[in-house]
Amino acid sequence: MQNSNWLRQRLAEPQGRVRVVIDTDAANEIDDQFALAWALLSPQQLEVVAVYAAPFSFNHRRVEMIRARAARADPSRASAADLELLHQHAARLDHFAQRQWPLDTVDLAVFNPPDVGMERSHDEILKVYDLLQMPTQGRVFRGSPGYLAGTSAPMDSEAVRHLIQTAREHPGDDPLYVVAIGCVTNVASALLMAPDIVHKIVVVWTAGYPSHASHTNFALNLEQDLLASQVLFNSGVPLVYLPGYHVGAQLRLSLAEMERYVQGRGAIGHYLHHLFTHNPLWDFLGLDGSGAHSWVIWDFINFAWLMNPAWVPSGLVNTPLLGDDRRWHAQAGRPLMREAHAVARDAIFNDFFSKLRTAPG
Repeated sequence: MQNSNWLRQRLAEPQGRVRVVIDTDAANEIDDQFALAWALLSPQQLEVVAVYAAPFSFNHRRVEMIRARAARADPSRASAADLELLHQHAARLDHFAQRQWPLDTVDLAVFNPPDVGMERSHDEILKVYDLLQMPTQGRVFRGSPGYLAGTSAPMDSEAVRHLIQTAREHPGDDPLYVVAIGCVTNVASALLMAPDIVHKIVVVWTAGYPSHASHTNFALNLEQDLLASQVLFNSGVPLVYLPGYHVGAQLRLSLAEMERYVQGRGAIGHYLHHLFTHNPLWDFLGLDGSGAHSWVIWDFINFAWLMNPAWVPSGLVNTPLLGDDRRWHAQAGRPLMREAHAVARDAIFNDFFSKLRTAPG
């Protein structure tokens, strides 16, 4: 267990420029590309040492939807957990039925296995760097091709090895910030393979509900590799936890703002506008992008806290236990972590829009 005073010091709000590595499932939807571009356009606040590709897949959603379909067919035999899944996925089941998509076999990109997701993310990271005309050699690394098989079974990868080496080379009194904006397979693997780096890093992660919430965490970053999430919360590493619901969820960007402040702002602005108007998750979610619409740029919250902690008000709380039921459980003696409870939405987006004006191309 880490010393409480040491944790308080390590979890203090950052001052000035900080060194970061970024762990991202960049092809998962569209928010990672926005966040990565903002980080790379912010060299006065962030020194981006490296970017790691994280695995991702929505196939666990297919498994849940199959269970929900069975619960709908025979509610009397469904468990409470299956009925909760039915509540969560009812609209999506209707959408699949309307499209006449066979749930068990439909071939959607979101259901690709995690190794494919990692490779797609790697390609997407390279694309963002290229659009910003920034070099990638020695800066972009492939991560795990899959999820943890157990809480003592790390997944080796070039990203994990780079993280361990970079953390060990870092001064002990000046932490390396590990910005995790996907599932934490890479981060958890590094902590399992090299527990000593707990003293060298601070993990800044966005995922599910606030730690006091009673809800099941239906949150992609947390649930797709639940074992890795449990490793993170049990590791004792200094952790800045930024809930997606309903804190990061306030970082909603509108089509009107995209057209006024993003479209035409360099090659990256053109690409981000294209992503916004051709969102790869629309088919899966049953949306078509018609009319006025908005989208949550979830992953901005990590970089906002690092650049200006006043934009993401937070406080110290005890780290919860993350159960196999994907719920938070309070337990005596747990170490401290920092948790966000609000965001300054307009200030955050205005900083991003301002920096886009400097984008090349």
